[in-house]
Amino acid sequence: MEVLRVTGGQRLTGEVSVPGAKNSVLKLMAATLLAPGVSTITNVPGILDVEIMAELLRRLGCGVEHRSDEATLRIDVPERPDHRADYDLVRRMRASICVLGPLVARVGAADVALPGGDNIGSRGLDMHVDGLRRMGAEVTSEHGYLLASARNRLTSAETWLDFPSVGATETILMAAVLADGTSVIDNAAREPEIVDICRMLQGMGAQIDGVGTSTLRIEGVDELHPVEHATVPDRIVAGTWAVAAAITGGDVTVHGAQADHLSIALEKLATAGASVESLPDGFRVRMDRRPAAVDIVTLPYPGFPTDLQPQFIALNSVAEGAALVTENLFEARFRFVQELARLGADVRTDGHHALVRGRSMLSGAPVEATDIRAGAGLVLAGLIAEGTTTVYGVGHIDRGYAGLVPALQSLGADIERGTATDV
Repeated sequence: MEVLRVTGGQRLTGEVSVPGAKNSVLKLMAATLLAPGVSTITNVPGILDVEIMAELLRRLGCGVEHRSDEATLRIDVPERPDHRADYDLVRRMRASICVLGPLVARVGAADVALPGGDNIGSRGLDMHVDGLRRMGAEVTSEHGYLLASARNRLTSAETWLDFPSVGATETILMAAVLADGTSVIDNAAREPEIVDICRMLQGMGAQIDGVGTSTLRIEGVDELHPVEHATVPDRIVAGTWAVAAAITGGDVTVHGAQADHLSIALEKLATAGASVESLPDGFRVRMDRRPAAVDIVTLPYPGFPTDLQPQFIALNSVAEGAALVTENLFEARFRFVQELARLGADVRTDGHHALVRGRSMLSGAPVEATDIRAGAGLVLAGLIAEGTTTVYGVGHIDRGYAGLVPALQSLGADIERGTATDV
């Protein structure tokens, strides 16, 4: 069992670069199923989830060449891909469900195991299913699989999402680009990752209006063609580096990021006392004092991202004052505070609220990462805890952060990767 051993007390200084977004590249990979031939995706992050999705595509009959040294994927999609996504892969990564829409649209069938992934609360598929049914697909659930079929070409439909779900928006969007007629998605998600997939689909020949707004209009086309597309920078990784600078009283320049994708999070860091400077290719965060506590309310984009909530709780745990953190998206996201408490943090939860009272010092202890962002939050807490913090559940962190240890080491952190028997 691999672990991360973090010894706190080092101020982070230097420069880091941000790779392509995990929350986008997996969906871009799925979108290649919509067009036969070879598509190329660049700025690909070197994370475990990319390997899992690559294997899923191979089982669907695609040829996948991953050049990790060039951060490039070449995906050769056959004329008729297979349509079954088995449980052994889907259970490891919830994003596997994103093959559902492309397969139904392209081959008229999809058998996708009900997904697993991070344990951060219920994330139902009702809106995915409703959107496909509105376009004429038959969708049932049997023996742990979601079975979708369309005897004829999907037809256009208007869909109102009860919540601006990223996953449902992606499923309906990727199905609609090959449907007959003009489809409308109202209350669509507006995340940069949604914009990214829209841009890729447009490059493939899709007709999409309203990109970046809450209303998408998609005029279905008869066929799409392969494309080369660069993945949007990972705003959550960029935000994690920003918090790392602030929590350690450091000075870190983040390259390859888009500051406007993190406007609220960076404003919160400024409120906490950090100096935040936007740069042409990223931003710089400096902190010369103990941070002040900042209230957080997670909301769909452009609101504060839920994927940065654990990192900001870690920041608030050593801030001056108390902060109220409200989680509106994933009800189990607060599970990680039980581990943070092992480091001495004072966090009390009540429903979807957490009250964080800052302490001047945390103390190192063994902790368990229960999901990707919880792992990041625990590593950040370890950076400023007295003594050594041993983080278990490293596999979760690897799913979202490529080269985390060497990047932190380059900034001056005392962190190393080892096995449980080494600690």
